[in-house]
Amino acid sequence: MTALDPRDDAGRQHSRPSTPPGARAELEALVRRGIDWRVDPARSLPRPGAGRPAAVLVLFGVLDARPADATDPAVARDLDVLLQRRASTLGHHAGQVSFPGGRVEPGDASPEAAAVREAVEETGLDASGVDVLGTLPPLALPVSDHLVTPVPAWWSRPSEVAAVDHAETVDVFRVPVADLVDPAHRASVVHDRGGVRVRTPAFEVAGVLVWGFTAIVLGRMLDELGWSVPWDRSRTVDPWA
Repeated sequence: MTALDPRDDAGRQHSRPSTPPGARAELEALVRRGIDWRVDPARSLPRPGAGRPAAVLVLFGVLDARPADATDPAVARDLDVLLQRRASTLGHHAGQVSFPGGRVEPGDASPEAAAVREAVEETGLDASGVDVLGTLPPLALPVSDHLVTPVPAWWSRPSEVAAVDHAETVDVFRVPVADLVDPAHRASVVHDRGGVRVRTPAFEVAGVLVWGFTAIVLGRMLDELGWSVPWDRSRTVDPWA
């Protein structure tokens, strides 16, 4: 397979596609050094320091079905990430694509434990096959007044997944990372927040639009990992259309 060789936003140069074992090592290195989310100042909680703690599982692994459609990707075609689509009847983020996760409950020992517990409850995955790699800095989710900790993890032993409670989740699916970084699948969402016009990343992939918090986390992680390739940042999509 021919590797792409552009420089990404972080200034890294792709020398070859990231194989799944290499991808895990790169994720572990990202957890060790941390990440600056670079979000706009308007993305702050209404009551700083009082946001409810939550956690999401950012679960990467090796796709066990159809590989990526991309023919010349910057990452291995069988590397994927787990996503789900929320029910349209929910009060917040209705119908949006998200990572598995939810609020940190009093019985949870850590954000990592909360993310895994929520993922099991929502997707039915076998937690014994999930290797938690650590946490990334929390990111504010103003619309629901949460402070969310992303928990990168590696699916060392994938298991069957499906929506467990259709009142909350209507679909669970694994998206090839190579399709996420494909320039044809990338765009931006432009909207007003607190009187400020902001632009955030989006992905049109697997027949769905990924935007908002989930796309911000994915976009920054892909950039920081050196997996992104140049894409048309002037292209916009309307999630409300």
